[in-house]
Amino acid sequence: MLRTHTCGELKALDIGKQVTLCGWVANRRDHGKLIFIDIRDRYGLTQVVFIPKESGEAYKTAQGLRNEFVIKLTGLVNARPKGTINSKLATGEVEVLAQELEILNPSNTPPFEIQDDIEITEEIRLKYRYLDLRRTKVFNNLLLRSNLYKVIRGYLANKDFIECETPILTKSTPEGARDYLVPSRANLGQFFALPQSPQLFKQILMVAGIEKYYQIAKCFRDEDLRADRQPEFTQLDIEMSFINEEDIFSLVEGLMKLIFKELKNIDIPTPFTRISYKEAVEKYNCDKPDLREQLKSDFAFCWVIDFPLFKFNKEENRWESEHHPFTSPDTTDLENLERAPDKVKSRSYDLVLNGTELGSGSIRIHRQELQEKIFQIIGLQKEEIQKRFGFLLEAFQFGAPPHGGVAFGLDRLLAILSGETSIREVITFPKNSNAFCPLTSAPSDVEDKQLKELGLTIRKEGK
Repeated sequence: MLRTHTCGELKALDIGKQVTLCGWVANRRDHGKLIFIDIRDRYGLTQVVFIPKESGEAYKTAQGLRNEFVIKLTGLVNARPKGTINSKLATGEVEVLAQELEILNPSNTPPFEIQDDIEITEEIRLKYRYLDLRRTKVFNNLLLRSNLYKVIRGYLANKDFIECETPILTKSTPEGARDYLVPSRANLGQFFALPQSPQLFKQILMVAGIEKYYQIAKCFRDEDLRADRQPEFTQLDIEMSFINEEDIFSLVEGLMKLIFKELKNIDIPTPFTRISYKEAVEKYNCDKPDLREQLKSDFAFCWVIDFPLFKFNKEENRWESEHHPFTSPDTTDLENLERAPDKVKSRSYDLVLNGTELGSGSIRIHRQELQEKIFQIIGLQKEEIQKRFGFLLEAFQFGAPPHGGVAFGLDRLLAILSGETSIREVITFPKNSNAFCPLTSAPSDVEDKQLKELGLTIRKEGK
């Protein structure tokens, strides 16, 4: 290692030690015969002092330091003089008397100061995201995300779940939002789609006998953006065999309780409140009620249950799935499937926190004949069913177990945990509200040669 300590760990016990630190110059203060800098890394801040007779060449080099220079320095840990101790800083009892200084890399003047309490436009922040991420508040959101993943993986590993990856390049099976399409060079004129969710693959994993699956999965939806939507987002995807709704509720409530205890030191009461879809709409005029005032609580979870299986699309004059077509109907409503679809309830459930839908799930259809019937009710012809979902129906012919699951938007959960109003604040490299990346300027034009290899041509607007 180039350093012996981080910039956040030196304490009074280290006085007298010779140490080497590496990091960025957070600020520089020239007091004539003394130069002070704060050196910063991801762990914190340490004050360094350069004195001509003590620091020698290091003092001369320090005269040229500017904010955000990357440096390496060696020196002695001293107690700060009386009256200069900074109790707000973890290293506030000490400072380092510099002996050697090396500039590892200079820096241009940043377009904004690396501080938390300054106003910066989102466009500038995203264009210089690597600088934005140096700010403590933004970095802490990134750290919170990492810690959330640790809690999730530990909890599910202890419950005997298997973490499985599913394909990113997959088949287009439109389920609501538009797919992101990827042209195939090897199969000209045909396209992959980026997954809106791992829905079909996780069901196939249940057919495969995995029984307990999870994945922290990237998902992609080409839809209009808002504060809680991004073109690519991350969800926790869970599926289990031989279970019912109560098993899902118990698993999820235990996970959420652990997350809030580990990351916020907050005890979340369980079991969560359950509200029927009908009650939610009639009482709160929405299907994701905010129960904070009604419940003790800054964080009010609830399950919304008993959703209708179908909704009627007046524009297309047909029934469509309320959630998705793989949701199992309530077994007591099977006789109404064809004669009165509007009366059929589903075995689906949404998890709502503070008026935000964190995720949804359902007990799935696992029998081929019932799945085909649902497809038919929502207006799919046999040829289309086979083309889009034939591989799933074929899998169901080889002993598909009863199964169900749930998926959560981790970006939305992180926004609530961190007190942010937009999920862009908790995503490392987000797109802006126009689905554009100011950092990389993506999406962008590609060369004609690339289009030719894919058998594509670009039609100009109006031609």
